[in-house]
Amino acid sequence: MTEHLQGAAEQTRGHISRIEALLFWLKLGFISFGGPAGQIAIMHQELVERRRWISERRFLHALNYCMLLPGPEAQQLATYIGWLMHRTWGGVIAGTLFVLPSLFILIGLSWVYLAWGEVPVVAGIFYGIKPAVTAIVVHAAHRIGTRALKNGWLWAIAAASFVAIFALDVPFPLIVLAAALLGHVGGRLLPGQFAPGGGHGATRA
Repeated sequence: MTEHLQGAAEQTRGHISRIEALLFWLKLGFISFGGPAGQIAIMHQELVERRRWISERRFLHALNYCMLLPGPEAQQLATYIGWLMHRTWGGVIAGTLFVLPSLFILIGLSWVYLAWGEVPVVAGIFYGIKPAVTAIVVHAAHRIGTRALKNGWLWAIAAASFVAIFALDVPFPLIVLAAALLGHVGGRLLPGQFAPGGGHGATRA
């Protein structure tokens, strides 16, 4: 089984050149708008639907894995997928190029805001971006949610988490811990409803 996963991983990494991957991660750094939710949705659309470099099951497994880690999950997801495709080199390149373009754009926009932020036209531009970004985040949450929540149990956990965050103001780490415990219990009692994703071997698993 291990040899099969390793072989599948080598096959996947073999047909995606390092230059091709480098250009993609560079492009992603320039187009990943909408915060973590928007960035994750863009990665799903590009990597799973359009380019088919990674299976949806593997993508969702990687997303769940990165959600458990502290820090920016979108960058962690890019780094992890880069590692899956080209190991250490791929992870370093993906993680670096994911943030480098946005860093320079942020510096440029900060300079514009400090220089002309009080000008009505510039202030209107920054203010008008807010609803567009909100729409991107809502669309991204819908895209990922409809793929990750496969049954009523998962929808119920998602709804309970939403209520806990917005109505009860429960700390986020406690919500993640409670969801993990529910998933553990559900995996034992209802394995068909809480089927896990693959491991870390093959991007096509």
